[in-house]
Amino acid sequence: MKGILGRKVGMTQLLTARGEVVPVTIIEAGPCFVTQIKTLETDGYTAIQLGFDETDKARRLTKGQLGHLRKKSLPMLRTLREFRLKNIEDYQIGQKILADVFLARERVDVAGISKGRGFQGGVKRHGFRGGPRTHGQSDRLRAPGASSSGTTPGRLYKGKRMAGHMGNVPVTVSNLWVVLVDPERNLLAVRGAVPGPRGGLLRITEARKQG
Repeated sequence: MKGILGRKVGMTQLLTARGEVVPVTIIEAGPCFVTQIKTLETDGYTAIQLGFDETDKARRLTKGQLGHLRKKSLPMLRTLREFRLKNIEDYQIGQKILADVFLARERVDVAGISKGRGFQGGVKRHGFRGGPRTHGQSDRLRAPGASSSGTTPGRLYKGKRMAGHMGNVPVTVSNLWVVLVDPERNLLAVRGAVPGPRGGLLRITEARKQG
């Protein structure tokens, strides 16, 4: 498995060689640095840690991050994330990972934090139908209706769909085509939409369910 960290730039469209207009999301992917390598002997599993988003201001990092990076003579990187790998022999501390880790026509999974929608009612959050629009129901149009019976069970079951906080949760979109790779500008273009707002952190990995 291979992967890289990036930030969502925005959506646009590209024209393919066959004249097809394709909606794509532009991602600023990398450059990332290998900041740690975990092995079976020392950690019980194999993985690499990638650092992303270089900064020149030490106050933007915690003291733990600073010590971790300075000990290995690495630049100040604001974001550190771990990628589980079976084969770690091809990586060294300080190695730079660029957008060309992926090729055009590859399939990838993109994970991020969805846009926060705040507190929302059942109609918007879960797609409830609401109450009838007639018979004097002037104030019940978007109400959730009955939520439980009074006798059995006499309470709400855990997980009952109701109004509440919507969005701002981890989301993964699977099997997106890589349409364009531009390693000189650290850009990837993937077909379709990805989670999160513009500027949101994304984790791009090789697709797990390629069919």
